Amino acid sequence: MTNFETRPVAPGLHFVATPIGTARDITLRALDLLAGADALAAEDTRTLRKLMEIHGVPLNGRLLLAYHDHSGAQDRARILAVLESGGSVAYVSEAGTPLVADPGYALGRAAIAGGHKVLAAPGASAVLAALAVSGLPTDRFAFAGFLPPAKTQRETEIAALRSLSFTLVLYESPKRVHDLLASLRDVLGGERQVALCRELTKRFEEVIRGTTSEVCEAIAGRTLKGEIVVLVGRAETEEVSGDDLETALRDAMRTMRMKDAATAVAGALGLPRREVYQAALALEKRPDDADGDGS
Repeated sequence: MTNFETRPVAPGLHFVATPIGTARDITLRALDLLAGADALAAEDTRTLRKLMEIHGVPLNGRLLLAYHDHSGAQDRARILAVLESGGSVAYVSEAGTPLVADPGYALGRAAIAGGHKVLAAPGASAVLAALAVSGLPTDRFAFAGFLPPAKTQRETEIAALRSLSFTLVLYESPKRVHDLLASLRDVLGGERQVALCRELTKRFEEVIRGTTSEVCEAIAGRTLKGEIVVLVGRAETEEVSGDDLETALRDAMRTMRMKDAATAVAGALGLPRREVYQAALALEKRPDDADGDGS
């Protein structure tokens, strides 16, 4: 337990990242903000109280407000009132970085609209922790959050993401993770690489790596608990014929400028943009293709 000398906190709304498991993962700056802010707001006030007790941060009679998924304009108004009086508010979600699949967006927008400072105190994030241990490429990644619970909508979204040339990061509940993995296997194929990360930084932390088929088999019959992050390896570049490239460019150039069409087709086919742009230039220069349909 640490004894804190309360330090002045700059006026404004401070989004404060908190541990996703191990309490000692909190930053010193986060503790300073929790100790010195004029008011505190939290997705779950009980969780925040416990975290502050662990680290010896006193509430000292300060205003502690709940702000969660079901909060509305009236709840935001109470927080904004503190900002309008020139005060500071530290906001935390239940765990991790606020706004990353957690509440806070509408609050941040309202504070910005009111001319108040909005600042971030970075720290723990399940997205980044999972990327670090996944064994999948981390140079480029996309965070897609929670996919729809219904099978048809979920698989439609997976199909839309299947050609991304970077690692995909998903959140899922323990109750639906088996269905998610099955959908990933069925839509992306049984050989796509995935990593299932569970209870990160906690006592029973577990990472299951392998193909979609292997991970589905590994969790079959198991009741998983805790917070879960599923990472999907990027799509492998497939051999694309000249005819396929030309067809894709024709279609894209009907509705886009050439540069935009080249960018879109390069991303969809996993090809270098320069190569696709050169093909688009050549296609545009062909007299019989001036109208994009070859007539």
